[in-house]
Amino acid sequence: MDLQSELLKSIWYAFTSLDVEQSGKVSKSQLKVLSHNLYTALNIPHDPVALEEHFKDNNNGPVSNQGYMPYLNKYILAKATEGTFNKETFDELCWTLTSKKNFKPSTQQRLCSQRDCFKLFCLFNLLSEDRYPLVIIQPELEYLLKKISCTMSVEWDGTLLEEFLSQNVDLQDGMSVWEFLEHLSAGQLFHVESKEAFSLAVDEVFMEMYHNTIKKGYLLKKGHVRRNWQERWFVLKPSSLTYYVGEDLKEKKGEILLEENCVVENLPDKEGRRCLFCVKTHIRTYEMSASNLKQRVDWVQAIQTVLRLRAEGKSSLHQELKLSRRKQRETLQRSQSNQSNNSEPIAVEASQHSASEQQEETEKLEQHIESIIQKQREVEAKHKEEEKQEREKQQTVQRDLERQLEETKEAKERMTTTLTEMEKEVQQQKKRIHELELTQLKLEEALNAQIHARLGEDQVRLELERQLAEEQNARLAEERIRQELERQLAEEQKKLAELLLLQSQLETPAFRIQDDTPTATRPINQQPEESSQHNTEEAPIHESTSTAVPPCIQQPEECSQHNTEMLKHWTIQLNRLMKPIAPGDKVEHLPVKNTCPRQGQALTSTEFITKVQTGVGQEKGNGYSPSPPEKEEE
Repeated sequence: MDLQSELLKSIWYAFTSLDVEQSGKVSKSQLKVLSHNLYTALNIPHDPVALEEHFKDNNNGPVSNQGYMPYLNKYILAKATEGTFNKETFDELCWTLTSKKNFKPSTQQRLCSQRDCFKLFCLFNLLSEDRYPLVIIQPELEYLLKKISCTMSVEWDGTLLEEFLSQNVDLQDGMSVWEFLEHLSAGQLFHVESKEAFSLAVDEVFMEMYHNTIKKGYLLKKGHVRRNWQERWFVLKPSSLTYYVGEDLKEKKGEILLEENCVVENLPDKEGRRCLFCVKTHIRTYEMSASNLKQRVDWVQAIQTVLRLRAEGKSSLHQELKLSRRKQRETLQRSQSNQSNNSEPIAVEASQHSASEQQEETEKLEQHIESIIQKQREVEAKHKEEEKQEREKQQTVQRDLERQLEETKEAKERMTTTLTEMEKEVQQQKKRIHELELTQLKLEEALNAQIHARLGEDQVRLELERQLAEEQNARLAEERIRQELERQLAEEQKKLAELLLLQSQLETPAFRIQDDTPTATRPINQQPEESSQHNTEEAPIHESTSTAVPPCIQQPEECSQHNTEMLKHWTIQLNRLMKPIAPGDKVEHLPVKNTCPRQGQALTSTEFITKVQTGVGQEKGNGYSPSPPEKEEE
């Protein structure tokens, strides 16, 4: 069956779904929408002008199927090219349009899901007869159900199907897709125990028959650039061998186009790899490794079958099997009709001869089909055995994983318990550390306070020591000043005594005095001391340095002159000795006696001389003897 015939079956369902009144006609607006959707699904450039021109006539009513077919064949089906569109998407569009009207919601609530019904719809169209309305006859229905049953690893039992068809005579000539889905979902065609197993089987048969998947599985492939071995999921179809990263078919890694000049060969073991084979194309050679010898034989035979179909110009293995089954049924029908119509012996002989030839041809076809079926059964049996072994391995691995998972869970629980205890201990330690930190802060504050107190005490002590040292230094300075004053006073008293001695010598009878002339130099005149306890101001004392003229004594003139010069000399020396002394300039405040005419100040030279002379004059009559002055009170 060509591509246009396959597409036309799905379009027929879409067209009939738009015929709401079941009159065989559809409105032009609905056909325009349908055409636009078909253009989009088939990846064909839309031509609205051709659509308007085709339906431009005097008839303003709906268009029948016969009226739509010329436009459909010319502008849509003739432009559809295999490989430029996704046929599953196209069939899904038609299924969506027709299921809204004909599909019963109760069907998908039983055995078949919505997705399973769509896949069975596609398989039904593939095996249905080429007449409309589309129906599937009993042999093709039995072939499909047997295929699903074998995929489920369940032995086929056609008793239920035969009983159902015997009870429904009107379904023996053919069954529509909606009747097929309804009875299959109700479990009236064959018994299904597991809904999940049935769904997986439908999916596998859908991939094999609808997508022409001849074989699929994991193989090791040698890289072309890096030359390393990688595990890939291979899918063999009548035109190509495609390989993916995983069986989910999400990431496609490459595709090997199988043409007539391609060759598949076995390779000897090398590089530590076994069960090697290669596919040679005119571009490069692809090296692959199977898991065992049986797998390598299956893959090599499957690829050789694809190459044989390519050489014969056939595009689908299941389509060829369907055509061979159909030819066999037609041959049997012709033989049966010839036997019933021809009553003459010659005709009977001829019919018998032709029937025998047809029987031989039928037997050959049956043998060929039987051999194909037998090979398919062997492949399926091997596949079942491998699946069984794989399931056992997976179960073993699963048990190991479950055991490891339990151990991991127990370890995780123990770890969680340990972590919980450790967290509690950490919290306690943190709390204890926090308390210790608070205690440390308090101790540091107390220590700092004590240090500050000690520093304050030390500062006070140092300040007191400094003040005491200053007082001691002041006392020492005052003591030195007092000693200096005493020394100076002693010197002055000594000088005064010498002066008095000299004056007494001058006043002796050795020197004669003239009649009215003084014989000795008078002492320095002094002004009366004017001082009072309530007045600090003192009058200046005028010092007289003049001396009396020496008297005329009865000595020679030279002696008198010599005495006069000596007196002047002693007077000058006395004046020099009477130089003012100011010891109070070194100390800011010195306590003085109340007898001092100037409170807190030093005496001038004249004041000092006057005071001393007054004191000496008073002490002469009292028997004065020089003595050191009293210490000044601090």
